[in-house]
Amino acid sequence: MAFDDMGGKIWYNGQLVDWSQPRVHILSHGLHYGSCVFEGERAYGGKIFKHEEHIERLFFSAKELDIEIPFSQQQIEDACYEALEAEGHLDAYVRPVVWRGSGMMAVSAQNSGVHCAVATWRWGAYFPREELLKGINLDWAKYRRPNPDSAPVHAKAAGLYMICTLSKHEAERNGYADALMLDYRGYVAESTGSNIFFIKDGEIHTPLADCFLNGITRRTVIDLAGARGYPVIERHILPDELPQMQECFLVGTAVEVTPVGQIGEHRFQTGQITTTLMDDYTALVNPVA
Repeated sequence: MAFDDMGGKIWYNGQLVDWSQPRVHILSHGLHYGSCVFEGERAYGGKIFKHEEHIERLFFSAKELDIEIPFSQQQIEDACYEALEAEGHLDAYVRPVVWRGSGMMAVSAQNSGVHCAVATWRWGAYFPREELLKGINLDWAKYRRPNPDSAPVHAKAAGLYMICTLSKHEAERNGYADALMLDYRGYVAESTGSNIFFIKDGEIHTPLADCFLNGITRRTVIDLAGARGYPVIERHILPDELPQMQECFLVGTAVEVTPVGQIGEHRFQTGQITTTLMDDYTALVNPVA
């Protein structure tokens, strides 16, 4: 079913409306010029994981794009729960989104107006279970994460995801589940929508998040690893180092903790550290009955 046909309720500019009611005009600035920011959250048992942190990042992203959200952070936090409860979801994906409207149609958009919406829907595992257990396979992406001098790289902004879409499409056409992106210097960066970790001789290595999102799930997994006593090293990682790595996994709101079995010609095993962090993350996000 297409997302616009799902039915139910969406929080839109301050009130709940029928799912089909919200409309974006064809001349909206967010559509033409990418002036749009969003968040991806998950609810487990009716509780949105790291909700305040996600909405804080939404407001940070908006500020980075010179967008003033016409609601307070508390109002958006409450709106997410209002939308979630209106749908009766306990385990669901939550998508707050903010975009410039159609008041102006030019690069300049100070008077375009700003719209806000929150939609929720049931969403299970990002990758099929049988694929998850053996570890997903990644291709090499053609596009690279840009220099911070070239784009607002620390914002969760819609326009920054076009190269991710192109990279994932090409990877899927080549028989891969996703793609690994390098950064503008040639260091390992992330997948098209998730942060990446490697394990070598009992140590966890992850790329330094200096030109891409320092994900909320990324920080959560680093904390979980620290609680287990696993050393976590944040550093620049060259592609030539991959043959030395024994395990690899992705983390993110959508993928949670997902083992990687292959990146291009390089293969990895799903070992004890990866499975332990998978279990720890599952235990953390699922509220105790």
